[in-house]
Amino acid sequence: MSSTDNNKSVDVQDFIDSRPVSRFQWMILGLCFLVTAIDGLDTAAVGFIAPALRDEWGLTSAQLNPVLGASLLGLMLGAFIAGPLADRFGRKTILLVSVLFFGGWSLAACASQDVLSLTAMRFLTGLGLGGAMPQAITLTSEYCPQRRRSLMVTTMFCGFTLGSALGGVIAAQMVPLYGWRSVLLLGGVLPLLCLPILYVFLPESVRFLVQRAAPVKKISAILQRISGQPLSGNPRYDIHDGVGESNNLQSPVRQILSGSHRTGTLLLWSSFFMSLLIIYMMTSWLPILIKDTGLSLSQAARVSAMFQVGGTLGAILLGAAMDRFNPFRVLVCAYITGAFCLMLIGLFHDQFTLLTIGVFGMGFCISGSQVGANALAASFYPTTMRSTGVSWAHGVGRIGSVIGTLGGGWMLGMGMGFNGIFTVLMLPALLAGAAIFVMGLCYSRSLAQPSIAVH
Repeated sequence: MSSTDNNKSVDVQDFIDSRPVSRFQWMILGLCFLVTAIDGLDTAAVGFIAPALRDEWGLTSAQLNPVLGASLLGLMLGAFIAGPLADRFGRKTILLVSVLFFGGWSLAACASQDVLSLTAMRFLTGLGLGGAMPQAITLTSEYCPQRRRSLMVTTMFCGFTLGSALGGVIAAQMVPLYGWRSVLLLGGVLPLLCLPILYVFLPESVRFLVQRAAPVKKISAILQRISGQPLSGNPRYDIHDGVGESNNLQSPVRQILSGSHRTGTLLLWSSFFMSLLIIYMMTSWLPILIKDTGLSLSQAARVSAMFQVGGTLGAILLGAAMDRFNPFRVLVCAYITGAFCLMLIGLFHDQFTLLTIGVFGMGFCISGSQVGANALAASFYPTTMRSTGVSWAHGVGRIGSVIGTLGGGWMLGMGMGFNGIFTVLMLPALLAGAAIFVMGLCYSRSLAQPSIAVH
């Protein structure tokens, strides 16, 4: 039996680190996985319905651009807005509000009758989508033992990829039978149905509760579910995590941009920006680029799918490696290898086998590293500013996603060849690796903490 003495100081992270991962913690990961899966389905929904929408309303591709771009803009602003709110009102609270927001507006989008109204609905949906994802990352990380944090966070984030992929399969079945509105209906109903489950079973971050001086009994009740044993006494709970000092009197935005966090924040922003620029350019334009090489439609689809398969596998394996080795070195090596894969694609795009290997490797290294960077960001910031730090990194990354999506079309319009486009993309991959490398030089020792044996 584990007990606590009166007035004894208990560090919450040490408490979590000293115990095996409990069923309660796996439940939290599962619920956040569910949120990211629905988030992925809703984020990708407009891409799946675009052809049917264009045919029904008689639109050109240019007229569809506002609808496609509205979600990305909403995702960016949602991340910027939600982070500081979550550091003030709680991760669970903002997560629930975000799920309600994107579920409700996705449902409302079903009634859209023109491009303007659908664009507005997708923008509002994007605000909720952009707010939900960083909170799922933050909440998961704050219940993970340090020895498994990267793996658990990256595994949870794979729900986004799964949701996006399932969305495509579901849309292919539903759109011919029920029309494009049915996909938006599903994207609205699913999150609203999940809300009661999240409200009842998902706990608030125990670190946030300690930081906000919540009643000791409430904190002890959560820790008891982690330990599986009754806790006695009236201990004093502390939190010591992240890099540097925090200041409750400052806004979390000011905290991430000042003192010991400023350099790390700017470097994380650079990495997120470059990674998401590549990922969204590939998501938007890779099938077209591959089709233009002369491959059949089915071959182009199979090769493009390797990007998502590689990204999912890379997220899990790189997350595991980050827990075992220096996380900065793992990500730097992955980004450099990803740049090599981009060069391989450009040089050998006319050879199906090498093209497939290159696309898989690009997904594994670039997309997988971006997921790993989420875990790194969550470890870097202290509790008082963690949600803001993760959310604003996502917000800056979304700027990169917009530039990547537009940049792909611009480069195609300029007549850049396959080799030219992928040679250009090597630069942001190397810059992302350089940002993580410099961050490692500055903060490796600060993030290194002794592992704690499991009892």
